[in-house]
Amino acid sequence: MRRLTVFNAMSLDGFIADSTGDMSWAHRQDQEWDSFVRGNANGEGVLVFGRKTYDMMAGYWPTPMAAENAPAVRKRMNELQKIVFSQTMEKALWQNTTLLKGHLEEEVQRLKQQPGPDLVILGGASIVAQLSDARLIDEYQVALAPILLGGGRSMFAAIREKLALRLAGTLSFGNGTVFLTYHRA
Repeated sequence: MRRLTVFNAMSLDGFIADSTGDMSWAHRQDQEWDSFVRGNANGEGVLVFGRKTYDMMAGYWPTPMAAENAPAVRKRMNELQKIVFSQTMEKALWQNTTLLKGHLEEEVQRLKQQPGPDLVILGGASIVAQLSDARLIDEYQVALAPILLGGGRSMFAAIREKLALRLAGTLSFGNGTVFLTYHRA
């Protein structure tokens, strides 16, 4: 069975984007962190997005700016297989992307039963909450940034039921970021 992991950067006060939707605060550059991110980008997996995150990613990773800022990550982001869940999109134009319009929980359950690489959600507060409630996420990876935003978008605000997690690992970096890995308890 394929595993489903969520990876997201989060502020110390629990937000994945500030009140304007900005996430630039999450990109705290230093050599150690950049090496970790490049290593993560070299991993296998199928990237999973909701429409909003997909639009943001598809609008950045194929661009010359991404090639200049993060060439190794850009290469992998463009090469990897991607799935976007959307009821409103007509077509997914970013290379290697499959558009799924079915019921989110049923589609993810079906994908998890198929052979192939694990699934990784990047961003996507809405789908994270829905799939957390459905108990379909196997692992939560949070890059906790040393910043307080005072407001913004929470990855977990829409969760309807408490979900106990078990700490599976921690890494800390010189830029102050702490990488936390949790599994369902």
